[in-house]
Amino acid sequence: MLELYQAEGCPHSADVREKLTALGVSYVIHNPRRPGDDGEVLNEWTQQAMIDLGGEDAIPFLVDTDREESRYESDEIVDYLEKHYG
Repeated sequence: MLELYQAEGCPHSADVREKLTALGVSYVIHNPRRPGDDGEVLNEWTQQAMIDLGGEDAIPFLVDTDREESRYESDEIVDYLEKHYG
């Protein structure tokens, strides 16, 4: 399963969502906070889960539970998706 920690107003998150849609891949979205380095936290539990999984409070963040992999940075996430799901 793919889980994307993201924000609706974040252009980097949008790039990842567009790639997932183009590949026809199912995924779960988590919205921990608004975009930006000091974005307002919307869901403290989700934000903490993201930090626990990846070690950073940064979006977008992709977790691939089947492959036990995770990625930050939209370009790295898109490359990962193309390699494994393209």
